[in-house]
Amino acid sequence: MSGIKLYDTTLRDGTQRQGISLSVEDKLKIARKLDELGIDFIEGGWPGANPKDEEFFEQAKSLSLKHATIVAFGSTRRAKGQAENDPNLQHLMKSGAQVVTLVGKSSDFHVSHVLETSLEENLAMIYDSVAYLRSQGRRVIFDAEHFFDGYKANPEYAIQCVRSAADAGAECVTLCDTNGGTLPHEMAQIVERLVKEVPTEIGIHTHNDADVAVAGALSAIQAGAGLVQGTANGYGERCGNANIFSIIANLKMKMGIDCVSDDQLAQLTEAHRYISEVANIPSDEFQAFVGLNAFTHKAGLHASAVAKVKSSYEHIQPEAVGNANSVLVSELAGRSNVAFKLKEMGLEIELTPQQTLALLDQVKQRENDGFQYEDAEASFELLVRRSLEGYQPPMELVNFMVRVDKRPDITAPGSSADALSEAMVKVRVDGETMHTAADGSGPVNALDNALRKALLQFYPSLQVVRLVDYKVRVVNQGSGTKAIVRVLIESTDGDHYWRTVGASADIIEASWIALVDSLEFWLAKWGN
Repeated sequence: MSGIKLYDTTLRDGTQRQGISLSVEDKLKIARKLDELGIDFIEGGWPGANPKDEEFFEQAKSLSLKHATIVAFGSTRRAKGQAENDPNLQHLMKSGAQVVTLVGKSSDFHVSHVLETSLEENLAMIYDSVAYLRSQGRRVIFDAEHFFDGYKANPEYAIQCVRSAADAGAECVTLCDTNGGTLPHEMAQIVERLVKEVPTEIGIHTHNDADVAVAGALSAIQAGAGLVQGTANGYGERCGNANIFSIIANLKMKMGIDCVSDDQLAQLTEAHRYISEVANIPSDEFQAFVGLNAFTHKAGLHASAVAKVKSSYEHIQPEAVGNANSVLVSELAGRSNVAFKLKEMGLEIELTPQQTLALLDQVKQRENDGFQYEDAEASFELLVRRSLEGYQPPMELVNFMVRVDKRPDITAPGSSADALSEAMVKVRVDGETMHTAADGSGPVNALDNALRKALLQFYPSLQVVRLVDYKVRVVNQGSGTKAIVRVLIESTDGDHYWRTVGASADIIEASWIALVDSLEFWLAKWGN
């Protein structure tokens, strides 16, 4: 089974996910990344469907791919038409793609009620379209749309559709679970029959509406399918498609099928993050194999075991897919979590058992007060540093005040001017007290400006630090306006990224805590 072909349809089927809109340059970037990963076929889009796909295929002609083949996607000829005159088939020819994937109906229900033609005409549409493209020197893959639903309703007709494509010269017929409702054991049984009865390669294309897309694809491969389709990160319409990254990892590591090299396998996590960034879709931190938290341990029992034997709570070595394990420090943590986390952070700090227990008690109490350190490791590191003898914070808050002024706009009766936010901050640095004031676009921005105004006089290098994300969450929502709010701030200096947390019934105070942690962390870590 080492000859499994990987077929990626991120650039066509994946873009049907709500929220994804790829530019031509985005599609070219993703194509290059998929090529590096060892994908055999990259479906570029539907020529003629829109100007963007037309331009992609034009620019793709100059792509220097090392392994992958670009595929053009389209449908069979129109009912009662001629293949050689069909506009869709002509667009496929003009695309320049040497491999074409044609989609056609294989469900008698869809033929009768969607295409509104006869079963015999649909078979002719499939045969004529494939045969025409083959006569023009194109390799053809046929996607049998709605195949599994069609097979359950009328197995003989669904198989006739597949045979029609095979007889016309299709090098592979892909069985599509278009509605995503077929379970893996059903899929395996059906694929096994098709492999025996159809004289061409069988492929598999699954959707995730029943949350079994990857499982179904793997079952089909076990039953004899030789080509598998999927998308990066499982992108796709509705609940998405089979995740090509999970398919690759399972084939390679669980089923012993060398679909990619070891080096390519180790690029999975980086590819996951890269494509998420290009698609402007937040990466799924809990995605199998490649997610940030795929090998993260929170419970103290787990952390203790992993510290002794990594495989005790990890089904593979994370490094094999380019990922890494991590341990969280939270109210569920034990002493092993703290020791592991300090080592993971590269902190050469040896805490005594008493210090560790005191730190854990502090974490648990602060989490009870609304803090959470799982996503704010910089704030956790500051807790550790502050617990050590001899630690001198780079600044000390004396007090702060924020004023938001909202007045009527005298130039436009009945309306009001924009609110004015002003902050006054008093901090002590090296025994010297600085009192500064600044305004800003909102109270948090005003606080940030006032604090920096004071600190830059002592730490001019702090000017490289900037906030890149600010999130607020209500912790105990049932308390109305008295609720505790948690503020998470992400900061960067251009080279490093870190996150800090604050919590309070006052959103300004919660923001201040996270803001001060952000600046203090950078000064303690890199500022001196």
